[in-house]
Amino acid sequence: MSASRKAAPPAATHTITELAQEFDITPRAIRFYEDVGLLTPGREGRNRVYTHRDRTRLKLTLRGKRLGLTLQEIKQLVDMYESPDDTAPQLKAFLAVLQAHRLQLEQQRDDLEVTLAEIVQHEARCRDLLATAARRSAPRTPTRRLRSKAAVEA
Repeated sequence: MSASRKAAPPAATHTITELAQEFDITPRAIRFYEDVGLLTPGREGRNRVYTHRDRTRLKLTLRGKRLGLTLQEIKQLVDMYESPDDTAPQLKAFLAVLQAHRLQLEQQRDDLEVTLAEIVQHEARCRDLLATAARRSAPRTPTRRLRSKAAVEA
């Protein structure tokens, strides 16, 4: 190699601690994702070494979890991210997963809206009952007592 040619820079790598801090998860969670096949870090001695590919897969995994996907669905998504362009059957299968998940989330949203409306009604009823109870238990002023006594005598 001539002096005028520069060596390619080494690919950026990350430690488990760096990834855990970056994504605000525990190293144990990262090791779990390794166990299920979502991440495949290299080794330098006894240490795990994560590449940009591993970081991207972890990012996609966490995004899938936020969406409520199962680990199997996430693995499909992550594996598809790295597969060749001609993956129509995989894309169709994953599209079906996404549509089913969307329908489930929409149903949950509808259920939440109904529940929230019921809570608003219960809160209003509780406030009314508290106000009524407060009026009943409020001490009467002498003027009120006199008026009440006069009303009874009349």
